[in-house]
Amino acid sequence: MIPESFIQELLNRVDVVDVIDKSVPLKKAGANYSACCPFHNEKSPSFTVSPTKQFYHCFGCGAHGTAIGFLMEYAGLSFIEAINDLAKNVGMIVPKEDSTPQSREVDAQNKTIKLGLQETLQQAANYYKAELKNSPRAIEYLKGRGLSGVIAAKFQIGYAPAGWQNLQSVFANYENQALQTAGLVVENDQGKRYDRFRDRIMFPIHDQKGQVIGFGGRVINNEDTPKYYNSPETPLFQKGHELYGLFVARRAIRDAGRVLVVEGYMDVVALAQYGIEYAVAALGTATTPFHITKLMRQTDEIVFCFDGDNAGRTAAWRAAMNALPALTDGLKLRFLFLPKEHDPDSYVREYGKEKIEAEMQAAMPLSQYIVQHLSENNALNSQEDKVQFLNEAEPILRQITAPRFSLMLRKRIAELADVTEAEMQSLLKLPAPNRPPAKATQRQSRAPISIKKRFVLMALMRPDLVKLEHSSFAQGFNEEDLLLQVTIQAALAQPKSKPAALLHTIESQIAPRLLHDIGRELHLLDETLDFALEFEGARTQLVELAQQKQGLSMLDALKEKPFSALTIDEREMLKNLTAKKT
Repeated sequence: MIPESFIQELLNRVDVVDVIDKSVPLKKAGANYSACCPFHNEKSPSFTVSPTKQFYHCFGCGAHGTAIGFLMEYAGLSFIEAINDLAKNVGMIVPKEDSTPQSREVDAQNKTIKLGLQETLQQAANYYKAELKNSPRAIEYLKGRGLSGVIAAKFQIGYAPAGWQNLQSVFANYENQALQTAGLVVENDQGKRYDRFRDRIMFPIHDQKGQVIGFGGRVINNEDTPKYYNSPETPLFQKGHELYGLFVARRAIRDAGRVLVVEGYMDVVALAQYGIEYAVAALGTATTPFHITKLMRQTDEIVFCFDGDNAGRTAAWRAAMNALPALTDGLKLRFLFLPKEHDPDSYVREYGKEKIEAEMQAAMPLSQYIVQHLSENNALNSQEDKVQFLNEAEPILRQITAPRFSLMLRKRIAELADVTEAEMQSLLKLPAPNRPPAKATQRQSRAPISIKKRFVLMALMRPDLVKLEHSSFAQGFNEEDLLLQVTIQAALAQPKSKPAALLHTIESQIAPRLLHDIGRELHLLDETLDFALEFEGARTQLVELAQQKQGLSMLDALKEKPFSALTIDEREMLKNLTAKKT
């Protein structure tokens, strides 16, 4: 446990420009620095770094954060690892908060468990790779699928031999709990242990740092079931968060400017064998918003490739629906359906790289796919058909927050339902599409923010100007008042802190969406402003608002009394307040 005060001091001492420039060369651009975003593919720089505010922001994909966040996102470090790395660079020693013996014991146990799991899984991966070399049958199987030794080595493919307890020869203590926790060993109701993976081609699953966190096993004999068998979820592995092949494919994805999402391990490997090295696969589950977000950091074009059978089409629709909350206007999502007799593995082996890449170029955009799916079994001839169409479109439209994409899809849906967009929005009570973010290279007009948010921005820039009496501006219990309150508290406690350090202080106390909005507005803030003057202007407006609110409360209280019961002073006050109101 790292003291919060140390994290604040660290963020105030490190320079985010230096941290990022080591990995992504930055160029001076006015008061800030810029580069092409390292989290998605782009040709024109939309990634900016502010030395004044001490955080980065991409106007293309929305990535933003502090020096800590950059190391976590770009280098794949954990929060603790990022803190230690930054502290080492600026010569600080990371302290530990006092904790109870029980909490220290739990922390030590969790750390030991994870280290033990990592070592166990890597040891198993080494064993499976060695067994592949010793198994002519497994080698012939891979050759028969068109795979070379180079590709097998690149993906660290192995083989789990037939037999119930082969891992007993690898691990001195076959009863070790780590084997079961890692998903390598299963224990039956009678307490007998046996290997989970037997007579299967083994595909190691890697995390962002390249560490083995699980396995996928494919049968050699197609008569055995299930065809694919995955590791269970463990402290290291959550299938809804991981993508097979992503660690290997990262560079190829950025070079190609796209990622191809397929369904199976063998699809990924076979495509790589034929030169399509930017493919990844979901791990036995539907594509999740976590997957989409992770891929968006690599590229702005995602092509889903599914078999053309019913199962493939069902999986495609689930992927499309799960992607909706993560959509941005800069993201291109497309869907490629192969002939029913093919999967990506067989298709690329029969037709080659050029053919499948041509199919990718012609793949169906998400908006077209949604409309096609909704109207597939609906002729839209009758009023009832159109009502059904709108009913089915409503939950989809509600999930999309990307402003331009939402607007264009709504127009198309309204057109097909033979209603105006305004009629559809009123009928379905759809929220208005969010305003798109301003571009880094343009000063576009934006919807004005509230005066309370404006005061928060100025307080983050000039915390030394904040006083305890300003807490009275937070008079309610809504999210803006909470934001105002926690910002004032942070500024009073850290009057010399940089904006990035203050944002870190308040991030656990406010809604993530609100934090994102404030971070974006802060980055868009003109750095040539006189922040002391702006602070005073926002303060004055808040004082006036508080006085108006107080006056209205007094007016309501006076109106509740009979006029005859009012004193002369109260009658005069009522007269003045009424005049002000009108």
